[in-house]
Amino acid sequence: MREIPLPDAEATLSAIIDDAVRGEPSVITRRGQPAAVVLSFAEWRRLSAVPNFGRLLASSGLRDEDLPERDRTPLRDVDLDRN
Repeated sequence: MREIPLPDAEATLSAIIDDAVRGEPSVITRRGQPAAVVLSFAEWRRLSAVPNFGRLLASSGLRDEDLPERDRTPLRDVDLDRN
């Protein structure tokens, strides 16, 4: 992925967008640090459709009875006041 300083990106935005549509995203830098990424809308849609962990679990089809019984053994005592 190529890096483009902000002033150059401002001057060539149309070409940067054309490249992104062709599958070549660009990182826009500000004062040498990455600030933004230009990528195609199709790529953004693909990346944003990745489910988060909670949605992934919710769509798994698992039911409560499919999961093992929770271990309710008390945790060990820890003395945090030791000097």
